[in-house]
Amino acid sequence: MRKLTLTLFFAGSVYFCNAQAPVNPRPLTMAEYTKAQTFSIADLDKDTYVKFENAYVLDRYEGRKPYFITGSDGLKKRIDLYKLIAKDGMQEIGTMVFYTNEKGKLYKAVVPDFTADGKVWEQYFQDIDNINKVETNFILKLSYVLSKEFSFQQYKLLNGGKDMKEEGATYGNDICFPGDELVTMANGTKKMLKDVKSGEQVITIDPSTKQPAAVKVKELTTHAAKNYALTKLILISEQVKNTDAGSFVQLNSKVLQATPNHPMLTKQGNQKIGEIAVGQDVLCLNEQTGKYEPYKVLLKSENAGGVQKVYNIVADSGSTLLMNGVMVLQK
Repeated sequence: MRKLTLTLFFAGSVYFCNAQAPVNPRPLTMAEYTKAQTFSIADLDKDTYVKFENAYVLDRYEGRKPYFITGSDGLKKRIDLYKLIAKDGMQEIGTMVFYTNEKGKLYKAVVPDFTADGKVWEQYFQDIDNINKVETNFILKLSYVLSKEFSFQQYKLLNGGKDMKEEGATYGNDICFPGDELVTMANGTKKMLKDVKSGEQVITIDPSTKQPAAVKVKELTTHAAKNYALTKLILISEQVKNTDAGSFVQLNSKVLQATPNHPMLTKQGNQKIGEIAVGQDVLCLNEQTGKYEPYKVLLKSENAGGVQKVYNIVADSGSTLLMNGVMVLQK
């Protein structure tokens, strides 16, 4: 399974804007974006309103307590949000994120206001991708917090600034997955889809009882290498406990890619993956509990996956398969 890097946002970049209309917003300039990266908070527990150069202010976002997010790796991260305000006119120009990992290492991100120039957004996307390369799942946890606090819309930079039509991705009747998606085998191990053989056994899930069973692979269907369009879903399961200290979140995640027409089973019935919306629930395996639970779609993107073969399993029974721990329908 591919790493969750900028392709999360970027094959799934997200463009954020404040849920409540800010007062007199104006674009964050590139010079201000760079300057804000130097701003620091001496005490994230106590300092809620800090001035810089008598020209800028960091104001604790809506007076919110920090988020403490623990992922499936058991590591706890802390995220604090501050409004970035230009004192001249008290204009909100962005949001400052302070992200502290379990070792006390601090990372900073400056989320531009929605009025900022595209070049500022591109720099933001590049900067958080760079952090993600050294701080695993940084983008996922940042996305989670920002999506909880802000409304958001997909931006053209979803796909590195490219339009799908310009990329000429292939749409068609092929219903399948990239070869590096992971299939759950009958013995509990996972195997890359492209390596599954006829006669091997994989797991199928009964959608009504959520009980697993082993089924035999009749055939691995292979489609010719093309630049297929792929829909990517980022799915999360969250347990939130709000305390005086902050919001403590246990976060588990899944990433699934498939051609846009592959069928999925949701609470709304059978839907193509390309039609599934952010906020919908999809059944997934929680490896920590061993239970099949609904995971919510946090982010969705669509991009050209590059020239590659795509694959699909034909089993002798059952109606579902587990792909990257996500229940998908056989087709």
